[in-house]
Amino acid sequence: MFSHVTVGADDLPQAAAFYDAVLGEIGMTQRMVEPDGGPDARCWVRPEAPYPRFYVYQPFDGAPAHGGNGAMLAFIAPSRVAVDAAHAQGLLHGGTDAGAPGPRAHYAPDYYGAYLRDPSGNKIHIVHRAEFWDDLTDRSTR
Repeated sequence: MFSHVTVGADDLPQAAAFYDAVLGEIGMTQRMVEPDGGPDARCWVRPEAPYPRFYVYQPFDGAPAHGGNGAMLAFIAPSRVAVDAAHAQGLLHGGTDAGAPGPRAHYAPDYYGAYLRDPSGNKIHIVHRAEFWDDLTDRSTR
C-alpha cells in the first residue's frame, strides 16, 4: 500500500541508533540512501522486500523536527518477544515509553503491542498479531 513513510529528526545519528535498535528486533535493516540533493536521511527495509521503506530525514525546511499530534507509525513484529525486545531497545536508545508491551484485546483477541516516542517525539507502535504475521509471511514466500 505504501511506497515509503517518513518522519523527521534533528539528530540523525541519534535517530539511527534508536531505529537500528528498535527495528532490528523486528527484522528490519538500514539500507544506504543515495544523496538526491535533499536533506540527510536514513532508511530501513525488510531484507526480503525493497518496499515499503521507512525514512528518517532532517526536516527539509530547516525547522526543528517534532512529532505530529495524532500521528503514529505502526510496525508489525514477528512475535510478542520481538515486541518486548523492540520496546526495551527503544528505551535504551533514547526513546520514551508511551505504552508498555502487553495484550490489547480491545483491538483483537491476538493483538499484542507496545508504544514508544523516538528521541524527536515521533510516536511508533510495535505490534504482533499472529494471524496477520502468518498471512504476511505466507505471501512473501509465494
